[in-house]
Amino acid sequence: MPPYLTRRQFFSLAASLPFARPLTGRARANTPARVVVVGGGFGGATCAKYLRLADPSLKVTLVTPQPQFITCPFSNAALVGLRPLTSLTYTYQRLREGYGIQIVQAQADRLDPTAQRLTLSDGHTLAYDKLVLSPGVELRWDAIAGYDAEASAVFPHAWQAGTQTRRLRRQLDAMQDGGLVVISAPETPYRCPPGPYERASLIAHYLKTHKPKSKVLLLDAKDSFTKDKLFLAAWERRYPGLLEWVSGAQGGRVTQVDTRTGLVRTEFDEYKPTVANIIAPQRAAAIARADGLDAGTGWCPVYGGTFESRVHPNIHIIGDAAIASPMPKSAFSANTQAKVCAAAIVALLRGEPVARPALMNTCYSLVAPDYGISVSAVYTVENDTIQVVPGSSGTSPLDAPETTRSLEASYARSWYDNITADTFG
Repeated sequence: MPPYLTRRQFFSLAASLPFARPLTGRARANTPARVVVVGGGFGGATCAKYLRLADPSLKVTLVTPQPQFITCPFSNAALVGLRPLTSLTYTYQRLREGYGIQIVQAQADRLDPTAQRLTLSDGHTLAYDKLVLSPGVELRWDAIAGYDAEASAVFPHAWQAGTQTRRLRRQLDAMQDGGLVVISAPETPYRCPPGPYERASLIAHYLKTHKPKSKVLLLDAKDSFTKDKLFLAAWERRYPGLLEWVSGAQGGRVTQVDTRTGLVRTEFDEYKPTVANIIAPQRAAAIARADGLDAGTGWCPVYGGTFESRVHPNIHIIGDAAIASPMPKSAFSANTQAKVCAAAIVALLRGEPVARPALMNTCYSLVAPDYGISVSAVYTVENDTIQVVPGSSGTSPLDAPETTRSLEASYARSWYDNITADTFG
């Protein structure tokens, strides 16, 4: 199985939809249907591209606040100098020039579901027939006492790649050998479930290579995590005594930070690390919670077959902001959800049946540059609820040899090249 939903698979999925027929209503009036997509990451950019592939008559507008996108996948590798951050940076030139997508650089500010209008931070408005929201997540600054946007300048979260990644890397580089790095992992749900554990692994690799007297302490709000047996076994093999995991039951939940004194407090202990990486709890970005789209939960409920909001019609929500459990909040999930959403939107605009979708996810994690592990699953939809296809899920073998781990590290890099080419190319 390829590590993403390919263009061929997308059109195979969409083959049951009679795409050759013109749009009803709007097509007869010679007015192309207007689809506005908010968010230029793996969900939004992919959806905009595949909307135009499915029906070039659509007027597709992609709204994103930045002229370029820096990926969170492989940002942990950039954090410890394994690759430059520039290698994770993508523009929207190909989407604009190759697919005819209008790119609007602005922040989505407000929406009016009744009038079907989106207001931007610069005051301009965009009317839509269908709106796709894929704005990602925001950190909950109220979740940990003392931790807010200002505090993140001292204790970086680095959970949105770019400035924060550079800041945390500078702190690691400046740390003297023998220092303590504290990483906090939040309760679920949050973006990229295995991300904190990959980060702890790669920081441990960096310290083992450059500052071997140092230590990584991973403070966790949870008692278990994705691929935990694989990670724990790898840490015992590669980083004994260098990396310690403290579960929630052992007092790992971070409750307070004080950037003035440099202290990080849990329910039972306090620490004064040399470097603190505080990954705060998260929720859907503000525009995805507007007008009650999150139903008060912080995350947006959707119909699994179309990713249309369960709160407001004609608004579709994909990627990290959506409640798409059991799919994780990952780049792969966002990419495959975007294609299913694009096919569904074209069908809905034509008043035609929506094909029953197939969805996939694979999450690779690097424990070291030559040591990879993964988890994957295939999903189907029953009664608008996403479900794992029985027998489709699995993880890397726990007893795999080092040669297999090295291969998986190579597969991870190939997956990244493929999914970024599919999204932005």
